[in-house]
Amino acid sequence: MKPGDHYGIHRSIEPPNTLPQPAWRIDPSLPIYDNELLLDVTTLNIDAASFQQIKREVGGTKEAVATRILQIVHERGKMHNPVTGSGGMLIGKIRQWGERFPHSELQIGQEVATLVSLSLTPLSIHQIHDICMETGQVEVEGEAILFASGIFAPIPQELPRRVALAVLDVCGAPGQIAKLVQPEQRVVILGAGGKSGVLSLFQARKQLGNTGQLLALEYSAEACDWLRQLHIADEVIQVDATQPVEVLKQVEAATAGELADLVINCVSMPHTEMAAILSTRQGGITYFFSMATSFTAAALGAEGVGKDIQMVIGNGYTAGHVQAAFEAIWEHPQIAAWFYQRYAGISIEAEKERME
Repeated sequence: MKPGDHYGIHRSIEPPNTLPQPAWRIDPSLPIYDNELLLDVTTLNIDAASFQQIKREVGGTKEAVATRILQIVHERGKMHNPVTGSGGMLIGKIRQWGERFPHSELQIGQEVATLVSLSLTPLSIHQIHDICMETGQVEVEGEAILFASGIFAPIPQELPRRVALAVLDVCGAPGQIAKLVQPEQRVVILGAGGKSGVLSLFQARKQLGNTGQLLALEYSAEACDWLRQLHIADEVIQVDATQPVEVLKQVEAATAGELADLVINCVSMPHTEMAAILSTRQGGITYFFSMATSFTAAALGAEGVGKDIQMVIGNGYTAGHVQAAFEAIWEHPQIAAWFYQRYAGISIEAEKERME
């Protein structure tokens, strides 16, 4: 096997000698290098911002979405949306690894989820079998390559693989929330009804305990009703996050004008930066987990309204993030039931019967 670079620079084609994430095109061809892991891919989880953008671009039919995904992967050697700049992650089975791949206890055929973005993962797709148009999960046949610097996690055997994939896709959010939220804070979560939003909501409540104030903001009336049933947030507010003035009014009313110490933006749609910024008090923190965020809009927007705040970019990796994400599934039956139904199309009871 040829020697490979730790960060995968040897795979960058256009331009050469660059990191694979910012590269326009990378090389997904075989054989693998001596520090790589080869996976037989079964499922892609397209980033929510990317999947919504593709649906809007091509008209929303399953066939058109499949064609666009194949086109992107063929052109770039990876699933890296050229509009949103985001990717997603995948599930695959281990086929082979190089002698310098820095992980032990690997097993041929072991099913794992990659915890690095598809925007830097060499990927070949031979066939798309199915697409879930609600969740962005894509059943495929293909290969992917993980670099020596890449991280991954085994799929928990006690969970349906689609549920595990959905949780692992956004595990960076609750992992970061565990470090950001402090007791007594006023915390606002935008897009609380999505998978990153609900996991962040759960983690924020754990950090706050019975202190502070936790507000869940969500566009969908149906999702708001469900969030109220969870009894996690102190208040659930239906509001459009692309309307910053209305969001500000709602947060001002709920906090008696104090605004939030911490705002967490999990909305998968663009143009929500100012809703998060305006809701944050002077000296507070705005955490942008959504890949739909324009960081230019956030920086210039905060400057334009005179907000002296700390803006944090959502990092998909932080120590302990996998455990933090799965805690919501283990500890809150209603959240678990929602993930089972939405991403696996089954009830927890039916899955238990199947496992028995």
